[in-house]
Amino acid sequence: MAHLLIFLLIFASVFGCALLGMYARTRLPDHHLDDDSASSIKLAAGLIATIAALVLGLLISSAKSSYDAVDGDLERNAVNVLRLDRALAQYGPEAQPLRDQLKRNYANWLGMLSSNERERIDTLDSPTVLRMLSDFQSGLVALSPTTPLQRQLRHRALKISDEVFTARWLALMQKSGTIPKTLLLVLTLWLCVIFGTFGLFAPRNHTVLFFFLLCALSASGAIFVILEMDTPLTGIVKVSLAPMREALDLMGQ
Repeated sequence: MAHLLIFLLIFASVFGCALLGMYARTRLPDHHLDDDSASSIKLAAGLIATIAALVLGLLISSAKSSYDAVDGDLERNAVNVLRLDRALAQYGPEAQPLRDQLKRNYANWLGMLSSNERERIDTLDSPTVLRMLSDFQSGLVALSPTTPLQRQLRHRALKISDEVFTARWLALMQKSGTIPKTLLLVLTLWLCVIFGTFGLFAPRNHTVLFFFLLCALSASGAIFVILEMDTPLTGIVKVSLAPMREALDLMGQ
């Protein structure tokens, strides 16, 4: 919802500046819009447009990298959870309570992520959840192996559990996004200047207004997609939870 509101505000600002430029065209003296003035203004606007295009491309690349990183962390996490479950299964009946606890914790985590609610996702690093994770690892440490195979399986389970929780934390670090809001504000101001320049030298007719509308939607839509990919655990553009669901179905078998 917050990203949609930002999208609407950016769209209104950019399109409004285009309309403001068209209005200013009718109020400015003619010598302010002669060929020399127009050339100078267009050169300045072209410089801003080039900078804005570069920044927009970098933001899209950064957001896509964040999205791919979280997607990969969740996939590796699903595989490692299955490896941990299998290691505990091979350990023997003594590890069955830990297998049950692991499945409950994983189902709870999947439920929070699939809710698409910021409030529930924020609880993934709450003291209660952290205590559950600590209890599980304490249970692993408390296992008392009696054979070389069990000692090896216990060591493997401890190592895999560290990888599981590391991937979990890496994914959660992306829940609030990494793109500075100040940079987005500056980019929006640049777009406002560019569209204001467009309107300043555009004739007033419905065709021009229609294409200004499309361009404003495209520019603000690009920023909306950037914000969505930068927070891949929530929103419309979010990572797939299918690997986690498949892992949950296979756990305990």
